[in-house]
Amino acid sequence: MREGMGFAALGKRLFVLGGCGWLEDATDEVYCYDAAINTWFDVVPSLSTKRCYFACETLDGKIIAIGGLGLNPNAKRTWDIYDPLTRTCKSCSDVNIVPEIEDSFVMDGRIYIRGGGGGSSSAVYSASSGIWEHMDDDMASGWRGSAVVVADELYVLDQTFGATLTMRCKETRMWIRIGKLSQLVMKQPCRLVSIGNSIFVIGKDCSTVVIDVENVRNTTMNGVMVCSSIPKTWDDDIDVISCKSVAI
Repeated sequence: MREGMGFAALGKRLFVLGGCGWLEDATDEVYCYDAAINTWFDVVPSLSTKRCYFACETLDGKIIAIGGLGLNPNAKRTWDIYDPLTRTCKSCSDVNIVPEIEDSFVMDGRIYIRGGGGGSSSAVYSASSGIWEHMDDDMASGWRGSAVVVADELYVLDQTFGATLTMRCKETRMWIRIGKLSQLVMKQPCRLVSIGNSIFVIGKDCSTVVIDVENVRNTTMNGVMVCSSIPKTWDDDIDVISCKSVAI
């Protein structure tokens, strides 16, 4: 019954980190699922900081656990760099890490995080400098929902009024409205994951919409995108808290 866990995928392996529960404090435990042998196993060492409800991304073959809550009140301003190859975990801190992180993504060798306070609550981390900085206003202004990167392009699903897919144009530094998703084929809130050139929009009941970004601009009709869909396989509502893809 653990909640607030972080998830990361590296190749054929899925990692589950941290978390907490109603009667359980934040933990530093790390588990790993290997898709090649269909087996879960404990991973040593643990995180440097016990944390839950945090952002989790992969960069340069390492897992980055960022902010969140923990037994240490300073946990929300720290991040752990977990290296599965050397089996080490390094803890760092920076006052520019935003609290209450709602979403994150990796693009161009940088990690972007967004808090609940709008553009002023967004930050970006560069592995080359090892520091966090405030995000550019033009980037933060259009990041209003779940984000995913496909072919080095950033897409965001704004679920404020329906579900609208937007894309950030790097050349003009502006946000482009791609189109709306039909509410008949998926149930909000949704999470996103990319596989190849496709975006998988996975709804609350695990019904899924697949968007081919190469064709999406040419197939948008009357503001509604033409997509393929994968129907749900059960009737119960499932709260989708994270989506990751692993190689098989």
